[in-house]
Amino acid sequence: MQGLQVYRIALVVYFLLSWLPGGYQSSLGQFLIRICEPYVGFFRRFVPPIGMISLAGLVALFSLTFVGYGVNAVFSMLFNLVRQFG
Repeated sequence: MQGLQVYRIALVVYFLLSWLPGGYQSSLGQFLIRICEPYVGFFRRFVPPIGMISLAGLVALFSLTFVGYGVNAVFSMLFNLVRQFG
């Protein structure tokens, strides 16, 4: 679950860099483009922009949060099953 939290923080920093002039040209920006753009790009195909604002990043962040909750629930159920029968 820590990996999802780290990736969530990377996404937020990636989105904030769009507000800085030349933010994506820095080495941090280039690194974040490589790790975040494939995931966010998936949502850009399905979520249309509203005017000049793209909501794909917000949808990507929320979906990552929901996936994290789902993974946590599955592991919790498995742990309880192993504890009951083990």
